[in-house]
Amino acid sequence: MSEHIHNEDCGCGHDYEYDSITLSLDDGTELNCIILDIFSVQGKDYIALVAEDSEDEDDNVFLYRFIQEEDGEPQLLNIEDDDEFEAVADAFEEMLDEQEFDEMFDDEDFDDLEDDEE
Repeated sequence: MSEHIHNEDCGCGHDYEYDSITLSLDDGTELNCIILDIFSVQGKDYIALVAEDSEDEDDNVFLYRFIQEEDGEPQLLNIEDDDEFEAVADAFEEMLDEQEFDEMFDDEDFDDLEDDEE
C-alpha cells in the first residue's frame, strides 16, 4: 500500500505542510524555519530557509552550506567566504526568477503561443 504524499500540487484538499528546521542562533534563541529549497552550487549543497512566522516576501532568507550526515541528521554550516556566499545567493535568486517565469507562463498559455506562431 502506498502512502499519499501531500504537497502544494497534490489537489487532495489537505493543507500542505512545509518541511521545517529549527535554528539555534548565537544568542541562544531558537528560530523555526521553513525549508525553501536544497540546491547545489559548484558541487556543494546549500539550503535556503525563511522564518516560519515570516509574513512578508522581502523577509530575510537564510543560506547555509548543507551536509546530510550518515545518520540522516542535517548539518548546517555558515558560509564564511564572501565569494562563495555571493555565488550561492546568485544561484538562489536565479532559481526564484525561473520559478516566477514558469508561473507566469503555464503549459497551456505556452501551447497557445506556439499555435499562434504556426
